Amino acid sequence: MLFSPYVRIALDHTMSAGNVVWERMLWDYELLYVHTGEMEAEIEGQVYRAVSGDVLLLKPGQRHSLRVPGDQPTRQPHIHFDLSDKPDSLDVSVSFVTVEQMNEKEKLQFREDELSAHPYSLPSFFRLEDPAAFEETLFRAIAEFELKMPFYELKMKSCVLELLTQLLRQTHWSPNFQGPVIGRILTDVQRYLSHHADREVTLDELSGRFHLSKPYLISAFKDAFRITPKQYHQQQRILRARNLLKYTAMSIREIAAALGFPDIHSFSRAFKNKTGSAPSVHRTTESK
Repeated sequence: MLFSPYVRIALDHTMSAGNVVWERMLWDYELLYVHTGEMEAEIEGQVYRAVSGDVLLLKPGQRHSLRVPGDQPTRQPHIHFDLSDKPDSLDVSVSFVTVEQMNEKEKLQFREDELSAHPYSLPSFFRLEDPAAFEETLFRAIAEFELKMPFYELKMKSCVLELLTQLLRQTHWSPNFQGPVIGRILTDVQRYLSHHADREVTLDELSGRFHLSKPYLISAFKDAFRITPKQYHQQQRILRARNLLKYTAMSIREIAAALGFPDIHSFSRAFKNKTGSAPSVHRTTESK
């Protein structure tokens, strides 16, 4: 499903020491980031002790309570959101009660918890590998919500999607690659292939540069990006070729050379395999 989040609230909030949010059930999602201090959360009977850099994902219909332990306040910027705009998104508020305390209309306001289901399977607690990136995006979303500049809704959607993507990638990479470190290496491989779309890049080169065996590199890259390194690199080369055909007056022979193909015939063959048409036909079609 393609998500287009509706942001209900984006707030940089500090809870005083000893403060409690008593048991409740949200109608929407809440992403809560512990900036400083600690947060004790009980979610469906499971107790989590979140510290600086941790994230809690509170989901629709989950019984949970929050408490600031110790004698220090906790800064906990957070966002309430729906995964997509609903007819009643504007009318739904933030719940501070359980289902037993709701009226019949309120009981119908629970959003479907899609993030717990396959293929997302997001947990409720995250110890972030890259809290700085998450924090920066979260505060951008909060600033957009507070300032409400033109088209701020679009920017907030983008920020929430970015935050969810970080959580999804960390969740996906951790069990499959013995930790997000390998995930970051694979992202570096992807970036390297994109940067070198102007020449051939071999598996031997990638294996030596990133210190991964060729079989593991192929398997891990495909598991992460649903495409092999060779296929991804070819995709990037053809994408660059399409841009050169559309936006420059370079000849097809010059484009083939600029992208590191040995001759015009191998370039034309690769281009047609990816796009379904020859470079000359593509240029004519795009120029109309």
